[in-house]
Amino acid sequence: MYLKRIILDGFKSFADKSSVEFLPGITGIVGPNGCGKSNISDAVRWVLGEQSVKSLRGSNMSDVIFAGSEDRKAQNVAEVTLVFDNSDRYMAMDYNEIEITRRLYRDGHEAEYLINQENVRLKDVMDLIMDTGLGKDSLSIISQGNISSFADSKPEARRAIFEEAAGVSKYKRRKIESLRKLERTTDNLNRILDIVNELEHRLAPLKRQKDKAERYLELKEQLKSIEVNVLVKEIKTTKEKLLDLEKTIEQLQYEEVAKDGDIVVLEQNNDDIKAKMLLLDNEVNELQGKLMETMNQVSQLETRKVEVDQKRKFILENEGKENLSLRIESLKAIVKDSILEYNDRLERFEQMKKEVSTLRQGLQRLEEDMQQTKAHLDATHLSLNEARSRKNMLVDLVENHQRYASGVRAIIHARKSLSGYVGVLGELIHIQKDYEIAITTALGSAMQFIIMENEAGARQAISFLRKNQAGRATFLPLTTMQARKVRDEHLLVLKDTEGYLGLGDDFI
Repeated sequence: MYLKRIILDGFKSFADKSSVEFLPGITGIVGPNGCGKSNISDAVRWVLGEQSVKSLRGSNMSDVIFAGSEDRKAQNVAEVTLVFDNSDRYMAMDYNEIEITRRLYRDGHEAEYLINQENVRLKDVMDLIMDTGLGKDSLSIISQGNISSFADSKPEARRAIFEEAAGVSKYKRRKIESLRKLERTTDNLNRILDIVNELEHRLAPLKRQKDKAERYLELKEQLKSIEVNVLVKEIKTTKEKLLDLEKTIEQLQYEEVAKDGDIVVLEQNNDDIKAKMLLLDNEVNELQGKLMETMNQVSQLETRKVEVDQKRKFILENEGKENLSLRIESLKAIVKDSILEYNDRLERFEQMKKEVSTLRQGLQRLEEDMQQTKAHLDATHLSLNEARSRKNMLVDLVENHQRYASGVRAIIHARKSLSGYVGVLGELIHIQKDYEIAITTALGSAMQFIIMENEAGARQAISFLRKNQAGRATFLPLTTMQARKVRDEHLLVLKDTEGYLGLGDDFI
């Protein structure tokens, strides 16, 4: 190993980039005072990690950067590179040439170290040149005044120089580092022992806490099991109640349809009764008119009878005897005619009285019929109002989904804010007439299953229920559901079975 070249750029007096080649046979550098001979040795020591500004003959580390002259401006960076021939692998790197570079910036005084153009730490540079004789304080670099200081130095300092030259310092430094690590390890071990002792004192309380925690977990599992059993029982009871309610609703729906028909018939009968009452009122008015006309005729006949009696009396009193016989015959004729007319009028009066009596009886019957009809009409109105109230109750029950579980109702009310909602199974299917009870009984609680377009929508709906504690619901994503069919051999057996009507989906 030997130093092949030094490349200086902006270091002290080397304003321009300069390269000094050390070919085999060169033993020294000569020149007049002030030409920069010492700057070369300073550059070597600076690259090898010299941190003492005084040793570099300056007052500040930035003094190693070219400060400028009358015709040259100052530079902002100093850089020195040492190129070593490592063909014999004296340095512990697998390269034939090794470049060690140090760079310093005026702004911020930031320094960089590089080995073969890769950024490294100062420690990496020191480890590389350790025991190679190239240390900044080794005998390989002896500056002015070093000989006298070596001669005047204490035995311990000279011993360090000899150890550096003999290659012992590396092992001593490693020994010191190992001892320091051993001390740190001992300190850590002591701290660990203190921690162990402290933990041993806390072990008994922790054991009691552990026992309590285990007991808590055991009781929690028992409570969970009890709660599950209670929930299962409640779900079973709720399902039974739900089935009863569904049957009641179905019955109420049938009754609603029947009541709607009864209402239509009653309304039609009411209209017919009103028309008949109008006709009866007209007939009563007509009969009352005829009765008044007959009574007027009777009154006229009685008036004429009185007039005839008075006329006859007058004639009898004022006529002479000679004309008496003639007048008597005339009066007899008049009386006979009057009797005949009176009898005729009396007969007609009696007949009219019978007709009036008959009309009054008919009128009484009509009034009784009207009372009965009115009572029947009132009962019909009452039944109609009850039927309408029941219908409104059923409509409210269906539209507000009162028969659904709380979780299903919550999803229905929030369906606009949930993605992928399709509907409740019971509302999406249409069952053929006469098979409603059979299908709904077979489906049971599945009538309240909620259909979703995909699994993401179902997960969102489940998250919504959990977040709002709104209950539970069963979701069926269309993307995961698969069709199921009855096996052909089973169908053959079913078709030959007495009473077989078909599969459930044949009636939906």
